[in-house]
Amino acid sequence: MHDISFIATIAIKSSIAVLFAAVGEIFTERSGVLNLGVEGMMLFGAMTGAAAGIVWGNLWIAVCCAMCAGGLLALVHAYFSVTLRVDQTLAGLALMVLGSGLAGYLGRPLIGVRGVRFAAHKLPLLSDIPFIGKILFQHSDLVYLAYLLVPLAGWILFHTRLGLRIRAAGEDAAAADAMGVNVARIRYGCTLVGGMLAGLGGASLSLAYTPGWKEGMTMGQGWIAIAMVLFSSWRPGRAALGALLFGALAALQFFFQA
Repeated sequence: MHDISFIATIAIKSSIAVLFAAVGEIFTERSGVLNLGVEGMMLFGAMTGAAAGIVWGNLWIAVCCAMCAGGLLALVHAYFSVTLRVDQTLAGLALMVLGSGLAGYLGRPLIGVRGVRFAAHKLPLLSDIPFIGKILFQHSDLVYLAYLLVPLAGWILFHTRLGLRIRAAGEDAAAADAMGVNVARIRYGCTLVGGMLAGLGGASLSLAYTPGWKEGMTMGQGWIAIAMVLFSSWRPGRAALGALLFGALAALQFFFQA
């Protein structure tokens, strides 16, 4: 029973980077933009978050900086993909290389420097529930934020006028434009949200999972997030299940190596 609890706890903790990035990519792709630069945005966000945490010592400032870093790269992608109408696949791959390169170069002074870290804490009463309390309610703030984001994203996409406009822009841009939807603005906004959440996913690695920065620390999780979007059929709830499956596999690997 203790082993099951341990694996489940690690699975939840290991899932959040992919989950943040996947939910962000769902917004981006729902609007009609493909972003293959998620991996680079996650790395750039992880490096920026680690650096900001070391400099200022404030975790939430570090999170904001990481999201801004991912958002900055996303705006570059939106400019090329939406405004200049460059091939989205090529633009995304270029951003992946750019983000990875910037993170590797700018992050060199941070290698080996221990950063700040989100501590796990117990939720009152809920953490006292036998068995599941320890699994579900003894995590860092970023874990709770990631799983609160899932129903929020689903509600926005499928139960609000904004969500209807986002889906219309992605499914039939010409018809959406005829109905008065500013397709370019929607796509810019959703690409920005996707980049910010990718940056947050990267920050969850350098601020919650392993404090500090090391080159290549995402280990391909940006690509897994893109695959998760397809697996989920562009639905946040299914993406959460896929992220948990990924986390479970990572937890099993960790368990058998321990």
